Amino acid sequence: MLLLALDTATPAVTVALHDGRDVIASSSQVDARRHGELLLPAVDRVLADAGLRLDAVTGVVVGVGPGPYTGLRVGLMTADTFGLALGVPVHGLCTLDGLAHAAGFDGGPFVVATDARRKEVYWATYADSRTRLTEPAVDRPADIAERVAGLPAVGAGALLYPDTFPDAHDPQHGSAAALAELAVERLAAGQELPAPRPLYLRRPDAQVPKNYKVVTPK
Repeated sequence: MLLLALDTATPAVTVALHDGRDVIASSSQVDARRHGELLLPAVDRVLADAGLRLDAVTGVVVGVGPGPYTGLRVGLMTADTFGLALGVPVHGLCTLDGLAHAAGFDGGPFVVATDARRKEVYWATYADSRTRLTEPAVDRPADIAERVAGLPAVGAGALLYPDTFPDAHDPQHGSAAALAELAVERLAAGQELPAPRPLYLRRPDAQVPKNYKVVTPK
């Protein structure tokens, strides 16, 4: 097995290779505006670090969000393209699940919250680093304060809103290495991974202007 993992659902452009036993190469760069520019060079870099070629890859796993439209689209389209070109399966995994796995909290329930912009967070609660308790959602931090009270939290969204998440910790962004580890565990256990379809949870930030003037030929 050689699993290529990538995630662009958060400001991090993150890529990793997993050989079925360990993560053998990984790369992460934080730049919310350059996902499309940074992703393919990051793939080239991890392959070079591992001394392997792209055609050695036997499967792809991609973070499906939740996340902003543009960032998610870059990762998902790249994963689909690799799958088609190589003739290998492409799997999806929730980005919040990858963050939970990277956090490694196994002493009780906790929250993962990423920055959803618009003064909102994408979030879910977990029993441990491998078990999600609630479906991913997007909300204003103040609106969920009672539901997450007393729980430790990880992610950039938690760190941004200390009033709601007073016990907040790193990691802040998505981790392809953790995503790959989680995918390998679940595949080895015979679990079927989700399809690589985006988890947007809300409409794109970009909107058609309300007073858009239609120009027709004379």
